[in-house]
Amino acid sequence: MASVALAGQPVTQTLNPPPPPYETCKAVGDGTICQGTTTFAYGPTDTADEGPPLVCGSGSGTFDVFDSAVGNSLARRVYDANGNLVRRMRYDQVTDGQNINPLTGAVVPYTSRLTNIDVLSVPGDLASTTLTTSGEFIVRPPHAAPVFMDVGRTVIRLEPDFSVDFRAGPQDLFDYASGDTSVLEPLCSALGAA
Repeated sequence: MASVALAGQPVTQTLNPPPPPYETCKAVGDGTICQGTTTFAYGPTDTADEGPPLVCGSGSGTFDVFDSAVGNSLARRVYDANGNLVRRMRYDQVTDGQNINPLTGAVVPYTSRLTNIDVLSVPGDLASTTLTTSGEFIVRPPHAAPVFMDVGRTVIRLEPDFSVDFRAGPQDLFDYASGDTSVLEPLCSALGAA
């Protein structure tokens, strides 16, 4: 992933909230733009530590799916003239992802390319975010059809109640988090759940 150079003057004001350390900031026009790239690697991590746990199997064969990933991110933040965040964008790409059955070690690979754009209705207040997510998260055994995926776009307002303003595309993770456990069956089967 290439990073675009930022032209402008050095930033002399406090930014709210502050950017992560890997972003470089420059004063431009009537505000500030911060941008940077980073790589990441994590896992195996229990999906219960990331959000709603993906649970497979039954009885003594019940397990939480574990997650492991390697990838990179490009992030950009826009601050207003007062130094308050008004918009942020993050493009994440997982190049080597795995869903894992921790009982047997069975693995099903996945890839992911997601763009998240936060627009803050109250500058500097992350709770006032409207989040638009678009892209794809596809879990696919080698040489087989996908067994779990989120593809498309969602628009969610964090205040006052995490309301969904728009949703398009097959979104298994979203459906699962909303209570439809049947969408997990193909993934569980691929991981050898009994």
